[in-house]
Amino acid sequence: MPNAKVLEQKKQAVVELSERLKNSVCGILIDYRGINVLQDNQFRSEMRKNDVSYQVTKNTLLQFAVKDTELDCLSQYLEGPTSLATHESDVVVPTKVVMKFIEENNVMQVKGGFIEGKVVSVEMIKRLSKLPSKEQLVSNMLNNLNGPISGFVRVLTGNTGKLVCVLSEIAKKKCT
Repeated sequence: MPNAKVLEQKKQAVVELSERLKNSVCGILIDYRGINVLQDNQFRSEMRKNDVSYQVTKNTLLQFAVKDTELDCLSQYLEGPTSLATHESDVVVPTKVVMKFIEENNVMQVKGGFIEGKVVSVEMIKRLSKLPSKEQLVSNMLNNLNGPISGFVRVLTGNTGKLVCVLSEIAKKKCT
C-alpha cells in the first residue's frame, strides 16, 4: 500500500488528467515504442510549435481519469506504453503532427483517440490528418465568398470603363 503522500500525488495527477481531457477537443493515444531520444526531442518540439499538449502517462492513471465518463471506452487502448497528445481548440492539428511524424520516422503507433468527447478509431485519426488545417479552410471559404463579389466588381468596372471610352471617343469626334 502506497503511503499517503504518494497516494495524494496520484489523485492529483488523475484530477489534472481528467481536466485536460475535459478541456480538449481532440486527444490521441500513442504507443511510443521504438522512438529514440533524438526523435522524442524532435517530436516534442514539433508538438510545442503546434500548441499540442503531449505527455507520457501511466495507463492506470488514465483509466481512473476516463472512468465513468463518455471516454470510458478509451480503456480498451490502455495496454503497453502510452502517451497522450491533446489540443484544446483544433481537431486537425494534433492528428497532422502525430501522423506526419509517424510516417516520416516509421516509429510509434496510434492506438486510438477521441474527438469532442467521442472515442474514434485509428482510421478516423488518419483521415483527419489528411484534412486541410483550420486556417486553410477559413482561407478557402473567404476566397469562395470573395470570388463572386470580385467578379461583380470587375463587371461593373468593365462596363464603366467602356462607357468612359465611348464618351471619350464622342468627345474627340465633336472636337474635330
